Amino acid sequence: MKEIRLGIIGIGGMGSGHALSIAEGKVPGIRLSAVADIRKERLKWAEKELPAGIKTYSDGREMIDSGECDAVLIATPHYYHPEFVIYALEHGLHALSEKPAGVYTKQVRRMNEAAEKSDKVFAIMFNQRTNCVYRKLHEMIESGELGAMKRVNWIITDWYRTQSYYDAAGWKATWDGEGGGVLLNQCPHQLDLLQWLCGMPSKVRAFCHEAKWHDIEVEDDVTAYLEFENGATGVFVTTTGDAPGTNRLELTFEMGKIVCENGKLIFDRLKENEREFCRTSENGFAKPETEHTEIETDGMNEQHIGVFKAFADRILNGGPLIAEGREGINGLTLSNAMYLSSWLDKTVDIPFDEDLFLQELDKRRKLSKKKEDKGIVFDTKGTY
Repeated sequence: MKEIRLGIIGIGGMGSGHALSIAEGKVPGIRLSAVADIRKERLKWAEKELPAGIKTYSDGREMIDSGECDAVLIATPHYYHPEFVIYALEHGLHALSEKPAGVYTKQVRRMNEAAEKSDKVFAIMFNQRTNCVYRKLHEMIESGELGAMKRVNWIITDWYRTQSYYDAAGWKATWDGEGGGVLLNQCPHQLDLLQWLCGMPSKVRAFCHEAKWHDIEVEDDVTAYLEFENGATGVFVTTTGDAPGTNRLELTFEMGKIVCENGKLIFDRLKENEREFCRTSENGFAKPETEHTEIETDGMNEQHIGVFKAFADRILNGGPLIAEGREGINGLTLSNAMYLSSWLDKTVDIPFDEDLFLQELDKRRKLSKKKEDKGIVFDTKGTY
């Protein structure tokens, strides 16, 4: 295969942006061959804005069955991500899913089982892993030079959204349509990075405030406390209601503190391991000597295009993916645990009872009310 024919299922805000990027030739080795959407107005948009010759379908399965595609990108509402990935893999197509992997882990586990049985490539759009700051931090942690992690704090409150954002589509911000709020829509990137950098916590205690800042069903303000097996602790704070917001990741290790903020990686490096210093210093008020530095990175941050390039390279040459599709269950496990903790008003262990989570989610889905769908697509620049 010299060229991958890509079909996109779902051409709303994200799918249309991806369609234009591929159609403009931004990803060598991938050609846009088809798009699918259940909304007639989006298919009319495709026929008007995309190059001639790209096929349009009103059903994603029909597009998969058509023989027009070698691979598909799934950019539908969240509940349908596993469903279309499974169908694509079982019908001999490679699959790239937008985030999140799904709405609940039991659903995603079935998707991962299908991926295990398939010889096709399965990737997920965790484009923040292409960010040079996070890549460099991951490299430093993996090298062992930082020692054991002691604490992580992430304030990610610059996801500000207005009421019109939620009113744009009937499925948005409803339990039955979207399956969650800021944790499931905006924060899958940070939850993925959290587990990618720090590993999975063993316990979660979360407070998910629903409709605190917007007229919606789901959560738009979250504070969660995390505990890790090695004794490290963490706090994760997010909302779509703060302006101006903050995106500050602070990690403390035995060898110092690293802060990721404003595209920079600032390291207060200790001259010796804090644990050793604590045990051996004879001065009760002494502090380890530190060196304040900004860590250099390669400056590359290809985002969605980087994920597409890696996807194409895996299919054509066997290269590494930015994120294996099966890794999507990890960040989703964190959000599911946070929801369950908040719903039950108690600390939740990881792994948690997946059947109990689904029962609690279904209670909320039964009471969910779909809003009027205004059919608005704000832009095609890859914003959520």
